[in-house]
Amino acid sequence: LIIDEKFEKFDCLCFLANVREKSNKHGLEHLQTILLSEILGEMNINLTSKQQGISIIQSWLMGKKVLLILDDVDIHKQLQAIAGRPDWFGPNSKIIITTGNKQLLASHEVNKTYEVKELNVNDALQLLTWQAFKKEKACPTYVKVMKRAVTYASGLPLALEVIGSHLDEKKEEKNIFLDIACYFKGWKVTEVEHILCGHYDDCMKHHIGVLVEKSLIEFSWDGVGTSEIEIICLDLSLSVKEATIEWNENAFKKMKNLKILIIRNGKFSKGPNYFPESLRVLEWHRYPSNCLPSNFHPKELAICKLPQSCITSFGFHGSRKASLRSIFCSSYFFFPLFFLLQKFRNLKVLNFDDCEFLTEIGDVSDLPNLEKLSFDRCGNLMTVHRSIGFLNKLKILRARFCSKLTTFPPLNLTSLEILELSQCSSLENFPEILGEMKNLLYLELVNLGLKELPVSFQNLVGLKTLSLRDCGILLLPSNIVMMPKLDFLDASSCKGLQWVKSKEGEEKVSSIVCSNVYGFAVDDCKLYDDFFSRGFLQLDHVVTLNLRNNNFTFLPECIKELQFLRILEVGGCLHLQEIRGVPPFLTYFTARECISLSSSSSRMLSNQELHEAGQTKFWFPGATIPEWFNNQSRGHSSSFWFRNEFPVNVLCLLLARVERIDVDDIFMPAVFINGKLHKNPSRGTKVGKVKLDYTYLFDLKSALELNDIYEVALEKERNQVEITYAGLIETSLVKATGTHVLRQDDIRYDDPYYGCFAGYRGGLVLKEL
Repeated sequence: LIIDEKFEKFDCLCFLANVREKSNKHGLEHLQTILLSEILGEMNINLTSKQQGISIIQSWLMGKKVLLILDDVDIHKQLQAIAGRPDWFGPNSKIIITTGNKQLLASHEVNKTYEVKELNVNDALQLLTWQAFKKEKACPTYVKVMKRAVTYASGLPLALEVIGSHLDEKKEEKNIFLDIACYFKGWKVTEVEHILCGHYDDCMKHHIGVLVEKSLIEFSWDGVGTSEIEIICLDLSLSVKEATIEWNENAFKKMKNLKILIIRNGKFSKGPNYFPESLRVLEWHRYPSNCLPSNFHPKELAICKLPQSCITSFGFHGSRKASLRSIFCSSYFFFPLFFLLQKFRNLKVLNFDDCEFLTEIGDVSDLPNLEKLSFDRCGNLMTVHRSIGFLNKLKILRARFCSKLTTFPPLNLTSLEILELSQCSSLENFPEILGEMKNLLYLELVNLGLKELPVSFQNLVGLKTLSLRDCGILLLPSNIVMMPKLDFLDASSCKGLQWVKSKEGEEKVSSIVCSNVYGFAVDDCKLYDDFFSRGFLQLDHVVTLNLRNNNFTFLPECIKELQFLRILEVGGCLHLQEIRGVPPFLTYFTARECISLSSSSSRMLSNQELHEAGQTKFWFPGATIPEWFNNQSRGHSSSFWFRNEFPVNVLCLLLARVERIDVDDIFMPAVFINGKLHKNPSRGTKVGKVKLDYTYLFDLKSALELNDIYEVALEKERNQVEITYAGLIETSLVKATGTHVLRQDDIRYDDPYYGCFAGYRGGLVLKEL
């Protein structure tokens, strides 16, 4: 109800429940997909990596005012994946996190915390009883234990739920052990699981795993299946995945109708001798052999996933006998060419992730229907056959963390939607693009050894999001920002990034066509003044510009021509001296630790017309009060009195020598109306590298989200508004504060009641906190 009432103040809302559980079960990409689906209303979002999710969250949400609630967060990487930094979202966004880990909040620099109050004894006992026994009253034999547990948990709801769940689990473990020992000794695991699942639900598998870990029961797989079996799904719990399972390698011999075989989290003693021709889905994690059975005729196989297996290479073309021997073990006979060509005609999904012995990707030209190919984290992979670039139906191609891969073949993949080559640190050249590829929307090339992008890169005509982070010395073609669909370009941490002049004909086209890029990030690139030429001049529609931590000495005058620019960050640019122009509609600007910035530039950033337009939030070095400011104070507080309605536009000023600064946002004051606290600011800070005088200049209403200010009960004809930093910043560090009200009617800066009440004579106002 509270969320619904406040929703209208935000552009979008997302309540992400059970973050810990969903993260453990489905991964961080699943959480990112839920966030983007709810906020953007898109149901077909398909993320292929956490980093891609981060890029899309940044590119789509950086300009939106977001209310995001994250429920039950337990580790830092969850926050890093969903809400890594405040600048991922638009100004005045709110991120609410529930967790049982205070240190987690501190490490993520969460500014404001609220601790949930403990339950009383009766409520705590009721919660524990429901959690442990699923009923109102506990068995009398458990009453003493329950009371001791309540005392131990100190009324904390989360602790009570964990204890209750544990009590429930212990009961079930005992019952499952007795059931197996008395009735199911010698039975097949799948049969036992199937029978007990109806009684104990899915948690039964976990309990069996615990019993195996305690050596109370053990697995063996000696049975031979029958022709009636069509599906086998064996997903052993994590607690038993290291236990070697002895089994009969001829177990599948009689399963003539087996269509689906899925084995996860199991370590088997040896590989199979036989797979039936009927097999359509083969997924075997940690497949124990370096080859498939030689007598396997996979004419029906559509999905083949062998992650973490011992496969050394694979290829499917008849002329590649060496490759075929690697994947098909044959000690007795050789397959004719015509048969080999038809072996994998129906294969759509092929996965060899985490195969540490895989050294080459062989000829795949006879896989015409392949749609998804993945070989992530194959640390010894060195060669990829050129046929991979001509799979016309391929939609997803992943080859991340292949550290020994130095080259990648040319691509002409007309159906490709996702290409991931990130973290291939030895890959120095992006593959040539042989024809237009319209379906590739997101491209991540993070931490590659790239030196430049080929001219044919322009053939990626459908590309919307491009990430080139940590790509070393990168020569960036100046016309890349003119790609027709590109709207977000992240080249952060590319040390030595340089623009490369386009060909003469391309430059003429660029002068006519406008860039659609609205998000551009080149922070931590060691950029110099020559960066503000060529490609930079074409960013006509950029909305967010991140130039932090670079080496340039000025911002060019042409930047004031960027009519759409709203967010500009230059923090950490230690050599920045001069700002020659300010975009006319800029609303958010930070220049943290710009120690060389001139006083004339600071005055330019204090432009009256810019700030009176509203919604600004600026932070930059300097300690000069703008001449146009109505009200100034040398203390840590400033006040004004209004009559009738709260003024629409109130600008606030703080001049302070800040020793502890928040990296991503500015100090916000506390606001009192008629002595009552109306808005309490965030108080999180972080130690900065230098001590500087800073100017904080911002629109009060938008910065502190005072949209409900009109709901305040006005007690007097004239009502006092006090804006104060008392208790937030040391008094000795504050040089001045001030307020500026655009509409001067009915505004006073002196106390109209001074002398009327004894309580005001000493300058004291009682405040309700």
